Amino acid sequence: MPLTTGTQLGRYEICSLLGMGGMGEVYLAYDSRLRRKIALKVLPDSLIDSPEHLRRFEREARAVSALNHPNIITIHEIGTDGDTHFIAMELIEGETLRQKLRTGRLEIEQTLDVVTQIASALNAAHGSGIVHRDLKPENIMLREDGLVKVLDFGLAKLVEKRGALPGDTQATTLAIGLTQPGAVIGTVAYMSPEQARGQEVDARTDVFSLGLVWHEMLSGSITFAGATASDMIAAILKSEPPPLSHFNQNIPAELERIVGKSLAKDREERYQTAKDLLVDLRRLLKKLETQNEIGRTSPPDKTEHENATQILPARPARSGDKVSGASRTYRLGFAIASGVLLLACVVWGYWFIAGRTSQLGQIESIAVLPFINESGNSDVEHLSDGMTETLINSISKLPLLSVKARSSVFHYKGKEIKPESIASELSVQALLTGRFVQRGNDLTLYLALVDGRNGNQLWGEQYNRKLVDLVLLQSEIARDVSRKLRARLSRADEQEVVRNDTDNPEAYELYLKGRYHVFKLTPPEVDKGISYLQKAIHLDPNYALAYVGLSQAYRARVLGGEMNPAETLPKAKEAAQKAIRIKDALAEAHGALANMTFWYDWNWN
Repeated sequence: MPLTTGTQLGRYEICSLLGMGGMGEVYLAYDSRLRRKIALKVLPDSLIDSPEHLRRFEREARAVSALNHPNIITIHEIGTDGDTHFIAMELIEGETLRQKLRTGRLEIEQTLDVVTQIASALNAAHGSGIVHRDLKPENIMLREDGLVKVLDFGLAKLVEKRGALPGDTQATTLAIGLTQPGAVIGTVAYMSPEQARGQEVDARTDVFSLGLVWHEMLSGSITFAGATASDMIAAILKSEPPPLSHFNQNIPAELERIVGKSLAKDREERYQTAKDLLVDLRRLLKKLETQNEIGRTSPPDKTEHENATQILPARPARSGDKVSGASRTYRLGFAIASGVLLLACVVWGYWFIAGRTSQLGQIESIAVLPFINESGNSDVEHLSDGMTETLINSISKLPLLSVKARSSVFHYKGKEIKPESIASELSVQALLTGRFVQRGNDLTLYLALVDGRNGNQLWGEQYNRKLVDLVLLQSEIARDVSRKLRARLSRADEQEVVRNDTDNPEAYELYLKGRYHVFKLTPPEVDKGISYLQKAIHLDPNYALAYVGLSQAYRARVLGGEMNPAETLPKAKEAAQKAIRIKDALAEAHGALANMTFWYDWNWN
């Protein structure tokens, strides 16, 4: 029987039942220690006596808790209370992809966004040696802000990176969502051919399952449907998926090619990794975005214009032809009517486009909230603060855009406050939020532009890069944000927005670390920040912003009363002057020097 409201499991109080499945019941629960709502997955009593189910349940918790990625559900704790085993995990507000699909097939742009996020999650899991093996619409959550979360790694199995995943002969799915003892494991409608045969499976199995999910999003129906599980398996093994163009003639050929490659029966012909799939996805997204931009800005083709205005085909005039007055009157009237219609279309088109541009470009004030570090590692917190500050400085250069200063937005760091409330307090129209995960040399960043009036997401983008590409990533983000804000930039303005003050990624990260420690404002932390900034300058002697940071750090030490002004302020002034010599137009350097001049010229005796 499901647990009743008020039941206590450790520090968690059961509020209500959210759902049930073969591997457990999921409840809405309240964490009394951290005072937050969470989702609690409980292994049913009927399965407690099964060592295999218990091992699989615990394996799910270990597999998912080892992953820390924006598109994978976060596991808080695995625990027991008496004979009850449970997993405490984040509560996701939204709907499953299955619920979304019940309203009909998704638009092409929606599917690209969803599939890209799922592929990113699978890429992270596969990189840790984890294969999902049961990817389906029921295991994919769509949050209200557009973020996609992959759930239920209950059938995942930890594998060595050098080896493939051995077949699991402990369970099978005989109908969608029902698990019974048998030969293979998974959900029939979303199995790969090798999975259906009970063969070894690896990351390519998840690629095939994702292809099936994607195909269903675009077509509106299960790809390999059948009256029985046997019919489905036979179709998966022998039949080709219906062409997507049969369902939507507007589907690009390249998109159909990518889906087709994901669904190759022979896994050697399939995408070998989720990362390979991501590369083609991003290439397609850029291509479609470029085509859309050209379509919005290019004049109509001359031939199309002629075909559109020449409603009746012209017959060559023959000698001897006579045109009656009535005919001339008719043609004159027709020409006038056509001209009026054409003029009306032009006026309406201008009004429509101008109205839309005005609506999309009406953002005149914005706040960049501190990026959230979801890496589970405080040692990379400098990336959170540094990337936020860099983006604030970059988009502050956009004309006719008011951007809240660092001091205003960092007040909200670590606080869970509704976007509408923050926007109201800061008097801005929009918020830019960010979350990132850093694993080794890999960095995943998710940005969202949020409407300050209602909290709706206006735009979102995910970036997967190497840490060595951090400098270029900052420029890319600044460019993307400026374009999404519909800012009309001259070439000079755009170059200024995306300008990098160093091409050395190591120097840039040292600069971020230096700023991070300086802003802690305690003498030991400021000293640590000064050390990092000096190292950044050593790597790049022409790094103007590092000199500015060093100048401000010295001033912070003086204002803290820990250093002799007569000894320290000349260093601060010298650092600001070096920055100006490197880049005379650097506003930060001039501001720092103005401060230094005031303090330096003071009679400290």
